[in-house]
Amino acid sequence: MYNIKSFKGFNWIGFFTLYKKEVKRFFNVFAQTILAPAVTTILFYLIFTLSIDRNFLMSGDLVYSEFLAPGLICMSIMQNAFANTSSSILISKVQGNIVDVLMPPMSELELTFSYSLGGITRGILVGMSVGLLIYNFVPLKIFNLSIIIFFGIFSSLFLSLLGILCGVWAKKFDHMASITNFIILPLTFLSGTFYTVDRLPEFWSFLASWNPFFYMIDGFRYGFLGQGDSNIFVGCIVLVSLNLVLLFLTIYIFRKGYGLRS
Repeated sequence: MYNIKSFKGFNWIGFFTLYKKEVKRFFNVFAQTILAPAVTTILFYLIFTLSIDRNFLMSGDLVYSEFLAPGLICMSIMQNAFANTSSSILISKVQGNIVDVLMPPMSELELTFSYSLGGITRGILVGMSVGLLIYNFVPLKIFNLSIIIFFGIFSSLFLSLLGILCGVWAKKFDHMASITNFIILPLTFLSGTFYTVDRLPEFWSFLASWNPFFYMIDGFRYGFLGQGDSNIFVGCIVLVSLNLVLLFLTIYIFRKGYGLRS
């Protein structure tokens, strides 16, 4: 098995090889992994902009279509980053070829970076596809590109790392479906993607402040609109802190081989 002490330096060849394998994996089914999520997100956009009472969902002088677009882009980035890493590891475990990843001389750090970067790549590609499609309906304005890049990358990193952990924990596809349906989707839909948090009752607004997805969506939206429901600096601290926790936890899990070596 791999051992972080078995070699000196970073195994760049192994890192890029595994990353390349992850990218090729989802590009081989481009219509399913890139095109389909983009089309689904556009349907959300059309339904909410054409069929819903928009004045009830938000406050202020923003046009609802402009408010909704950044949240949907970030939501698609997060969901697909999670889907990529979780499905990759779970499928490898079910098919029994996870040993092909564990046997080469790669440290847990390199494994973590390779898988997470693959998830980030898919998430960003889907987000860019959604953005290009939405631009046909509403011109997206950019307030601060650096903030958009920061929250886009770190949000997809957070979900990629979470996907790795869930993929390692899950033993069958039913387990992963439960995580997606009862954790990922509710946290995403209750993150303020479709509405402003100040429209919620006090209790639900308080719960939203404990939802990490809320800070990701709101920070990403701030990069486009220049305004949000939370403090942008608090969002940055929360996001960086959570990523560090998941990063160390993922490295530890890989080091122990939990759920992988049995």
